[in-house]
Amino acid sequence: MYLIVGLGNPETEYANTRHNVGFDTINEIAKRNEIEVNRNKYNSLYGQGIIENEKVLLLKPQTFMNLSGTAVRSFKDFFKIEGEKIIIIHDDIDIEEGTIKVRKTGGAGTHNGMKSIVHELNGKDFSRIRIGIRKAR
Repeated sequence: MYLIVGLGNPETEYANTRHNVGFDTINEIAKRNEIEVNRNKYNSLYGQGIIENEKVLLLKPQTFMNLSGTAVRSFKDFFKIEGEKIIIIHDDIDIEEGTIKVRKTGGAGTHNGMKSIVHELNGKDFSRIRIGIRKAR
């Protein structure tokens, strides 16, 4: 089973902002794969389904960004998901808008949500998809 997490902030004032691109990506993945992300557990909205013959959990933590790690750790522990099957999708202000970078491991950089996840998982052995939000100069 894969755990695919989109980072964002839960309040309506943050909806459709560039910092919620992780939530927006989860919404699009859910739509394309007919997965409803409407169940509540561990301060998160999540849905379960199949993508390309793999079981997946799509997760949108409902804590604020800097506490995202608690939700990710709770799902990892409850569903016994290995780090290599966790994918975190988040905004990155250090990358030009629209650019996507994928890494299998790495640090948290300046992203508070990623810092929380690295701390809570006690490591960096999970994949991340960084979506650039920096305006072109």
